[in-house]
Parts: sequence; C-alpha cells; structure tokens
Amino acid sequence: MIGIWVLAHREVLRFLRQPVRLFGSLAQPLLFWLFMGAGFADSFTAGRGTGYLEFFFPGIVLMLMLFAAIFSTITLIEDRSAGFLQGVLVAPVSRLSLVLGKVAGGTLIALGQAVIFLCFAPMAGIPLSPGMVVNLVVLFFLVGMGFTAMGFAIAWLMDTVAGYHAVMSVVMIPLWLISGALFPVEGAAGWLALAMRCNPVFYAQVLVRKSFYHELGVLLSDTEFLQALSISIGWAVLMVAVAVWVVYRRPDA
Repeated sequence: MIGIWVLAHREVLRFLRQPVRLFGSLAQPLLFWLFMGAGFADSFTAGRGTGYLEFFFPGIVLMLMLFAAIFSTITLIEDRSAGFLQGVLVAPVSRLSLVLGKVAGGTLIALGQAVIFLCFAPMAGIPLSPGMVVNLVVLFFLVGMGFTAMGFAIAWLMDTVAGYHAVMSVVMIPLWLISGALFPVEGAAGWLALAMRCNPVFYAQVLVRKSFYHELGVLLSDTEFLQALSISIGWAVLMVAVAVWVVYRRPDA
C-alpha cells in the first residue's frame, strides 16, 4: 500500500507542477464543446428537444476523462528513459503495487480534470444535484481506472513517446467517435450501431450520460445502466489484469 501511495502521489504532484498541462487539457475540450455545440445547434435535436450543446456535454466530459487517463501513462515511458522505472523495479515493491500506483495516479489526474469540467454543466442546461455529482465522481473513477490501465499496458510495451502517441491516437479517437458521444446510437446505420455496442467506451458513455440526469435510486432500477455498469466494471478489472500480466511478462521494462 505504501508503494501504491508513493507512486500515485508522485504522478499527481508531477501533474500539479505543470499548470500549462492542466490549462491545455481543460481548454481543448471546452473549445471543442463550444464550437461543435454552436455549429450543430440548429441542426440537431435528441429526445425531447435536447440541444446539441446539452447532448454533447456528457460526451466531451468522457473525452476529457479518456484522454487524460490514457495520456497520463506517457510518464511511464519518460520514467524508463530517466532510469526511475528501473529503480522502482529493483526496489522491494511488488509489480502489482507498481501497476496500481501508476494507474491510481493517472486515474486521479483524469478525475480531477473531469470534476473541474462539471462546473460548466449549467452552461449546457444540465442542473446537477450533490447526489448526481457524487455518482459521477464514482463512475469517473471506475471509467478512469479501466482506460488508464489500458494505457499503462500499451505504454509498457512502447519505447518512445511518439510511438505511444501514434498508437493511442489510432485506438482512442475511433473508440470515442463511435461511443455515442457525438450522435445517439438510435438512428445510426445497422453496422455502425453494432460496432458501437461492441465498444467499451459506449458503455462508459451510457453510465456518464444517464448519471447527468438521474439520481442513484433511478439509476439502480434502469436495466440499461446496470448492464453498462457491469460491463465497465468487467473492463476495468480486465485491463488491470492485463497491465499486471504485461509487467510480469516483460519485467525488464
């Protein structure tokens, strides 16, 4: 537990010492949301007259979460280049502690950014109660764990930051585009709807979108939400297990 705490604390502290990184990670999705929301405002309605700014807001929060969680694991490659990772590997710290510490740190970084972005929810016309905020924070942590662990597993196998960026851009952008963040699954072409339902990010999107509008009692009676929750939990457990397996498989970093 000490090893997990030290590694997670180091990740968060490193991030907080880079205010430009924080500004950029928040400014990009904010501008993306405002420009796309304004651009599609007069040509999009969903459900009972939901405007695109409102529809797109949960999707942009999820995008912020995913990309913050994934790219926080770039520090793994930097640590290898600096020799820090090799020092951790020879220290009396288990490989599991290494994985959980780095994943927890990346998840907390993504979680913090997503919570800050929730302040813009009233601009989207989404009133949030304290209970909804608590629900969202818990779900953000769950989603962040799964995709940070995924980023960890891939980063462990990469030798350069440029290569990692290339791989993750090819993987994450399509996953987010067909997650239901930009358009609802209802009305999509049959093949596209099938691809969306095979996408783990789609179920993270269901969790986040429903939690913006309903309290916990309503959510727990929603079968679609419960299905998405079980899949997201399974995905997080699977990715952490894969990350641990990769570290044991290639212990020399």
